[in-house]
Amino acid sequence: MFSLICRQLNKKQWISMFLVIVFVLLQVWLELKIPDYMSEITILIQTEGNMISEILLVGSKMLICAITSAICAVFVGYIVARISAGVSKKIRSELFSKVQSFSSNEIKNFSTSSLITRSTNDITQIQMFIVMGLSALIKAPIMAVWAILKISGKSYQWSIATAIAVIVLILSVITIILIVLPRFKKMQTLTDNINRVTRENLTGLRVVRAYNAEEYQMNKFEKANEELTTTSLVSHRVLSLLNPLMNAVMSFLPLAIYWIGAFLINSAFAPEKLTIFSDMVVFSSYAIQIVMSFMLLVIVFIMMPRASVSAKRINEVLKTKSSIEDGIGVNIEPSEIGTIEFKNVSFKYQDADEYVLKDINFKCKKGDLVAFIGSTGSGKSTLINLVPRFYDTTEGEVLVDGKNVKDFKLKDLRDRIGYVSQRAVLFSGTVLSNIALGGEEEKPDEEDVEKAIKISQSSEFVSKMDKGINSHISQGGKNISGGQKQRLSIARALAKNPEIIIFDDSFSALDYKTDKALRSALNDEFGNTTILIVAQRIGTIKDADEIIVLNEGNIVGIGKHKDLLNSCPVYKEIALSQLSEEELKNA
Repeated sequence: MFSLICRQLNKKQWISMFLVIVFVLLQVWLELKIPDYMSEITILIQTEGNMISEILLVGSKMLICAITSAICAVFVGYIVARISAGVSKKIRSELFSKVQSFSSNEIKNFSTSSLITRSTNDITQIQMFIVMGLSALIKAPIMAVWAILKISGKSYQWSIATAIAVIVLILSVITIILIVLPRFKKMQTLTDNINRVTRENLTGLRVVRAYNAEEYQMNKFEKANEELTTTSLVSHRVLSLLNPLMNAVMSFLPLAIYWIGAFLINSAFAPEKLTIFSDMVVFSSYAIQIVMSFMLLVIVFIMMPRASVSAKRINEVLKTKSSIEDGIGVNIEPSEIGTIEFKNVSFKYQDADEYVLKDINFKCKKGDLVAFIGSTGSGKSTLINLVPRFYDTTEGEVLVDGKNVKDFKLKDLRDRIGYVSQRAVLFSGTVLSNIALGGEEEKPDEEDVEKAIKISQSSEFVSKMDKGINSHISQGGKNISGGQKQRLSIARALAKNPEIIIFDDSFSALDYKTDKALRSALNDEFGNTTILIVAQRIGTIKDADEIIVLNEGNIVGIGKHKDLLNSCPVYKEIALSQLSEEELKNA
């Protein structure tokens, strides 16, 4: 945990940490001066012939120490709050950046809900520890050592009583920490789980209602909630024992010191009684300071286990190496621009036994429209996801513009590609901000956006929106229909004017009329762009330059529509499931 925090501190924050130590030292010195002044006041009161002004002078010094100590505490709190805010901000940014670099494999390994918890709840735990525990962690040892040095040699009887009190506290804290630490680790996992259940319920709310599954979902949530509540209750019940225990020690120690002091005073000679009484008052104050120091450490140790677990979880993310790494960069030959080639490509998912793709070989020239079709699970989407490196090949290589995709800088590779996912994804913002997503310019080219809207057949509904391209889009595009979301996703890819456009079953939400109009506009405006289309409908792909038929991860047919009807039984079977023999002859 401390290594994580230290890594985030910049030069300015290290200087602030030094100031915290200085102010804490001053605060401790001032607090430990107060018992000395109390001793002086005690002697002045007990000794005849002293003026009231002398007592007031010493009392004034004691008051000044108390006020200055309070001011130091305010400064310490302010500086620590700034440090904690800065550290948490940096960790949050670093964590977000790291997650952005993850491939789909790493996302699956952690799960989305866990990554959200680590980016929010876990960072909050560390921030709370820095705010509440950092100054205590610095102050407590200094105060304890300083106070012990102050009282050393006063009375071994009083020292034994103080040592017993401290030992009781330490043993109690160690026992309690050993009990609650495993539960704190479990609590973080259970928090991930409850976030997962909540997220699933919210994203699938329509399905839940359609199947009257509210009670089923409620039971799932109650189970997750009950597990988290039970674990949390056990942990906090154990921790709640610390407060009465500390109060008991705080009450016992002064009582023990005064009880021992009474015996010492009773057995002492008259001249020594005043000195012993004065020492007893001072020792009592310093002993309380020692116990207070250990109480501060107790507070730190209460917070540390959970913060430590959170830091470990954050470090797991930060130290995870992405399986998709930046390439060294490539120089492209003009003659190869817009080409895609698969050479002996095989692929299987992480920890899977079976290959999803097996020995895939084909090449697309610039301006080709290549379509992929096959039964569900045949590997169509997996295949095209290898082009922008959402996954890397297990065997073989994928070439874009004549170069292995692994040699490209990821940004350079993905700048060449317009990608439309199977599931339309929109972000909260406007129509313009969604279509111009990822644009480097502060103000995206509205002419390109308008053109993309027109080609994607989105003009009709966008023009009817209250503010046109500046109209609001809610999170996930919940305020527009599925077909409208899909068309805006297509417009986003077109607005990039890329070398390559990938459509991952992106026409399924469109009606036949819109599908045909969109493909016609694509052919007119993007005739020199290489296009890969995954589709289920024969009507969407029958005019493709080349159709690749997949079955159980293998290519079982390559050619044009009419050729495949005669040469590929799998393609013909798919075609006949959608169109009649007569319709196929006229297609």
